[in-house]
Amino acid sequence: MLRFLIIDDHPLFREALQSALQLAYPDAETVEARLIEEALNVLEQEQDFDLALLDLSIPGVQGFEGLLTIRTRYPRLPVVVVSGHEDPRVVSETLSYGAAGFIPKSARKDDLAKAIREVMEGEVCVPRNFVELPDDPGREDRAELVRRLATLTPQQTRVLGMLRQGLLNKQIAYELQVGETTVKAHVSEILRKLHVYSRTQAVIEVSRLDHGELFRDAEEFGGVDGNKQG
Repeated sequence: MLRFLIIDDHPLFREALQSALQLAYPDAETVEARLIEEALNVLEQEQDFDLALLDLSIPGVQGFEGLLTIRTRYPRLPVVVVSGHEDPRVVSETLSYGAAGFIPKSARKDDLAKAIREVMEGEVCVPRNFVELPDDPGREDRAELVRRLATLTPQQTRVLGMLRQGLLNKQIAYELQVGETTVKAHVSEILRKLHVYSRTQAVIEVSRLDHGELFRDAEEFGGVDGNKQG
């Protein structure tokens, strides 16, 4: 039996994805998560999903952070982004970070089902009107950073996320219920794996992957579904 994980904080769109999945695979099992943390908890317990369907804009993450978190911790799990952001730059970046496809939230149910089937058959699905953009000189550097992030352990990924929130070692130790010495060891490994020399530099480097400006531009130029920005 095929199993799908839907990650979206909007109940109506989770219902729409459920309906599309039933159309594509009537016997499939689906599990829902409203937040990235919920999805990670599910994946820690059950790792036999065939595909995850992810909304980019859900509470608690910025830019591509949710996608990168799942791709880093579960690199073998195919992830399709289903989003209201249809700007070609957003689509290109999504694919460059290892997504198995990008489906606009404006797609009809039968188109959603068709796109999901395509991904399950090994294809990469993109919006009908998508045109590949010229090469971005910085994309290769960002791809290399993503590869380095993939070497972090789940606990190191959590520590990095807390560094981005501005937490001190003492606060991180409290949140993770470990000693400060353990946190310092994690931070040292994070710096080594990311090829940076300070906590601040690590945060700056990873912030390059957020690309919040892409989402702001998409909203300004009407590339976002007005009811739900995802």
